Amino acid sequence: MAGLRDMSRIKKVWEQSTQYFRRMRSQDLTGNTDKQAEEVIQPAPLWKRKSTIIIGGVIILLTTSGFIGNDQYNKYIERNTFPYYHVYIDGNEIGTVAEAKEVEAMVAAKTKALQDANPGINMVLETGEITYELDKGFKFVPETEATLAKVENNFNSYAIGVEVKVDGKVIGVVKDQETADAILARVQSKYAPELAAASKSQKNVSTLSFDGKADEAADEAAADPNEPGVKVTNVEFVEQVAVQPLNTNPDDIQEAEDVYKKIVDGSTKPTKYVVQAGDVIGRIALKFDISPQVIYDNNPWIEGDRITVGDELDLTVLQPELTVRTTEQHVDLEKIAAPVEYVKNDQMRVGESKTIKEGTEGSQRLTYEIVKENGYLISETLLEKVVLTEPTATVIEKGTMVVLGEGTGRFMVPVKNYRVTSKFGPRWGRNHNGVDFTGNKNIMAADNGVVEFVGRKEGLGNTIIIDHKNGYKTVYGHLSSYKVSSGDKVEKGDYIGIMGSTGNSTGVHLHLEIHKNGVIQNPLKYL
Repeated sequence: MAGLRDMSRIKKVWEQSTQYFRRMRSQDLTGNTDKQAEEVIQPAPLWKRKSTIIIGGVIILLTTSGFIGNDQYNKYIERNTFPYYHVYIDGNEIGTVAEAKEVEAMVAAKTKALQDANPGINMVLETGEITYELDKGFKFVPETEATLAKVENNFNSYAIGVEVKVDGKVIGVVKDQETADAILARVQSKYAPELAAASKSQKNVSTLSFDGKADEAADEAAADPNEPGVKVTNVEFVEQVAVQPLNTNPDDIQEAEDVYKKIVDGSTKPTKYVVQAGDVIGRIALKFDISPQVIYDNNPWIEGDRITVGDELDLTVLQPELTVRTTEQHVDLEKIAAPVEYVKNDQMRVGESKTIKEGTEGSQRLTYEIVKENGYLISETLLEKVVLTEPTATVIEKGTMVVLGEGTGRFMVPVKNYRVTSKFGPRWGRNHNGVDFTGNKNIMAADNGVVEFVGRKEGLGNTIIIDHKNGYKTVYGHLSSYKVSSGDKVEKGDYIGIMGSTGNSTGVHLHLEIHKNGVIQNPLKYL
């Protein structure tokens, strides 16, 4: 078969050579038809005819001698046949390249450039499904540059972000799940800092859970139930929170701090209120449906509950996008005061008492459940009250024996509907030893006692002195008349005289003095 192919090829070469010689001869003999009329036909030059004969002879010689054989021909074809690749995207041919790795290198370079331009963001270069088909061709030149450009034109890029939604409302888009979880944990830590530091990320963040270390710490804190303290038992969002990935433009990815502030600050509308007549803190809070704590926090100048008409209150309430509800268990230890038991002693005078047995305080543990929303108290429930130590009673004897004429040591103002006109102390350059009263004219005994003196005293005019038999004496001056006599026993409230203006007096009034063991006292300290 190889011989037949060689003969066929030789025959083909011979025919081509013959045709070539014929063309050359025809040109020599005929020339241009326009020139035939003017010129005499001349034979072709000898050198041209010799060259043609020589070339033809060489071709025939080479062909017939097998110089251009089958093996040399195949090697020539093989040396000039080059491999290349057809490039397809999603099954559609894009073009040809010399090497498949050129496409792969371009994809890698574009991916790196995309990531470098958006640091910290998860970028995706969408190339489609790129496939290759190996082929080869004789002296074939693939269109590598054009094909790479076409491949690049098919690229699409986007960022993979994480969307945070509250009750279906998009609050923000952050770079990844870890960032979203950290923001939500930070929001919770604002109101439950002791546990949020140990929180671990979860896809379902309606209630963040806490790791074993936090649980162990909480267990250790509650190991001794008699120790007071606070334990956060639950932290949750009131609203429905959804966190999910999405494809987005990298310019739409927000900073974590911006999303956090949007959640905790929300929309805020300043509110001012001017206090009206009859307003109190609780009523204002109820009127605006806010916690009284908001009023105190926003208006630190308020002392106690004192506000006056015309005061301007800042009632601005932050409206955060998320509400953090915390449930806390508070354990408090309280003392139980020792109860007092009184025992009557009829051998002891009224007003006297004596402790015959000292009591001891007890203690109890109170456990409360406190629910807060964004730090504001919502409810407080007493879960348990346990008496740890029972108190013992203090026993006191109280005298019941009444001795006529003996004072109790507790004085009353001896004038009804009184008004103080002059107090105890320096007056007009000297000391005023009593207190002056005006009011109802009937003067009463300030305490039980025995009338020691009835008569006139220098400066005081008509005077009554009562000895209360307990170290105290009372003096009543400037009276107009008396209703008792020396030696009479009187009880607190008995009428003893009539108010007047005797002695050195500036008008109708009562001058009252109290003496203790002979030392003048300020009456207002005892009345």
